[in-house]
Amino acid sequence: MKRLIDLFVALFLLLLLSPLMLLIAILIRLAIGSPVIFRQERPGLHAKPFRLYKFRTMSDLSDKNGNLLSDEQRMTSLGQRLRRWSLDELPQLFNVIKGDISLVGPRPLLMEYLPLYSSEQARRHDVRPGITGWAQVNGRNAVDWDSRLAMDVWYVDHQSFWLDVKILAMTFLKVFKGEGVSQPGRVTMDKFTGSNHE
Repeated sequence: MKRLIDLFVALFLLLLLSPLMLLIAILIRLAIGSPVIFRQERPGLHAKPFRLYKFRTMSDLSDKNGNLLSDEQRMTSLGQRLRRWSLDELPQLFNVIKGDISLVGPRPLLMEYLPLYSSEQARRHDVRPGITGWAQVNGRNAVDWDSRLAMDVWYVDHQSFWLDVKILAMTFLKVFKGEGVSQPGRVTMDKFTGSNHE
């Protein structure tokens, strides 16, 4: 049932939002350049890797040695606006159609985090990841890692159709308010370096 709902809603949103997505792609091409879509390998259901799609928000600025500059230095003004309204996430609707992710579930994080999770935190991969999730509507990137991962596991243990409906409704409200996009004083979330407790 959840998979059917994901497919129906994702297809509907793609049809509805395709003009907006085309406009965003053109703006990114003009303001930042190619590629327009950012692709990165992330862990999915049971930590199986898949390629996640997002609209590109950062430049490729690097130092004299060819190393990329910090996120703060590479974040563009257009990218900040896209993140403010979560518009950079729209290409993930294609991931939903492919079955990589769901509309609702723990956010797919970085592959490099996999060996850093405690056994409890690793249970976040017992369900398909999502575009939005319980942690996203309860602080998003503004909460600490232990709290965020604990909320992901809570969702795994309490998932239901009505909880997903609640999370989707809360997501629209959070996006409208632009809350929790990043940690205070940062343009992104600090990297996860391991849990404070097993």
